Amino acid sequence: MKFTEIISMAGYAIEALGVLVVVAGSCISSAAFVRTFRSLPEGAAYATFRRQLGRSIILGLEFLIAGDIIRTVVVAATLENVAVLGLIILIRTFLSVTLHLEVEGRWPWQAEKHNT
Repeated sequence: MKFTEIISMAGYAIEALGVLVVVAGSCISSAAFVRTFRSLPEGAAYATFRRQLGRSIILGLEFLIAGDIIRTVVVAATLENVAVLGLIILIRTFLSVTLHLEVEGRWPWQAEKHNT
């Protein structure tokens, strides 16, 4: 087996892990929501569900970006593929940043708000 084939398989494995993180996070978040939505104050279960689901999507996107980088740069480093990779990373980074804002209520570069 060639080095590029091994790296390509590793890239696909990392991307598959990203999909698995999103699916598992969705299932776990949904199960927790169903289990707690009647016992928590109004809106608290939904807010927790959104936060957990958003975090799993963000983590999954990070794995998907890593897999894309590995496969594109190591396996098929043509100018066209690198340009497509740049566009994919730009889109996924935009999604990650906006999801972070939605989940945390602040930009990633802002300090956490402390309730004192």
